[in-house]
Amino acid sequence: MRRTRLKHIGVTAALLLAGLGGAGTFPASASGSEASATASATSATSATSTTDTASVSAGLLSAMQKEFGLSAEEAKARLAAERKATTLEPKARGTAGAAYAGSWYDAEAGRLTVAVTPDASRTTRDALSEAGAAVRLVEHSARQLDAVRGRVDKLAAPSAVAGWHVDPQANSVVVSVVRGKLSDNDVQRFLTRARAAGPVTVETVAGAPGTFAAGTVGGDPYYTGNVRCSIGFSVHGGFVTAGHCGQAGAGVRGWDGSYIGNFQGSSFPDNDYAWVNVGSGWWTVPVVLGWGTVSDRLVRGSAEAPVGASICRSGSTTHWHCGTVLGKNQTVNYAQGAVHQMTKTNVCAEGGDSGGSFISGDQAQGVTSGGWGNCSSGGETWFQPVNEILNRYGLTLHTY
Repeated sequence: MRRTRLKHIGVTAALLLAGLGGAGTFPASASGSEASATASATSATSATSTTDTASVSAGLLSAMQKEFGLSAEEAKARLAAERKATTLEPKARGTAGAAYAGSWYDAEAGRLTVAVTPDASRTTRDALSEAGAAVRLVEHSARQLDAVRGRVDKLAAPSAVAGWHVDPQANSVVVSVVRGKLSDNDVQRFLTRARAAGPVTVETVAGAPGTFAAGTVGGDPYYTGNVRCSIGFSVHGGFVTAGHCGQAGAGVRGWDGSYIGNFQGSSFPDNDYAWVNVGSGWWTVPVVLGWGTVSDRLVRGSAEAPVGASICRSGSTTHWHCGTVLGKNQTVNYAQGAVHQMTKTNVCAEGGDSGGSFISGDQAQGVTSGGWGNCSSGGETWFQPVNEILNRYGLTLHTY
């Protein structure tokens, strides 16, 4: 197995060094275990996609067709529409100003929907429409809902409360409760206090979230102590991953058991991010593994995809899976404590996938944190946005 892998690595490395468009797996590198990443002296938050529909790989189109039931042409059209929505979203936020109430990608309409409060002027609404967005009038602004979420964050939540988030489509803070636990006294007390904080609605979910770390097993991971996790994205000098995988100072070994470096910074709970320095003969490359499902993905930036956009995840246990962005800025209530500002997806994951890459097109999105379910029956997974990690530690994404 490793002999075959090394042969593949050599071919791919040669292609990348020659400047061709393919991507691949690399030995003794920050992406050698799973997902790698990106870099550029330009700001990560302002990066934009450079891929057009003509350069979309057959593997990615095939995955899109399988996950979303699309034809090849429909998959190309969706990718193009999502890129437009990704570019438009920050501009729409600026145009709407204090009236901004959130936005999401509407897959059926093929465009971004922007919610605004009634005090948005006709000029503002017209400008949003002319830019290509659908405009929806709602009661509460994003700033108001963020304040409500902040007040709920200060409440102690029972384990049957899976988390809470601002939902722009519902125009409220949505509290997720594990199915069958809604009538529990502790849950009802929490909900009473949460509703006192502002507009709150309640949904039930199939299970409580947990992290995706795993005991040491074979495969293509990185290891710290007896824990196996997955590399997220390469940065200059190392890679980013999940904070629950290791504490600052902990040593890290690669897929082949050789020493890579140490956790230079780590935060969990409250956040779930970390970064590891790379040395001892290892190096970083701007690649996320497609695990044979799609061609390995070159990373070109970290423009944030909107709610409703398609997104894929790479991890050392379940490899490559895709789905949709369901929500942003969510609080996830793990057994170890709440983690804030997470992004929710309907992509599955399992033990050992923690820390792995979430990517949309060629844009890095975040590192796998946790969720519920599995890749046989389905589930939901949250990730920590990559731009927050870069800003926290002053890192630069390694991009192609």
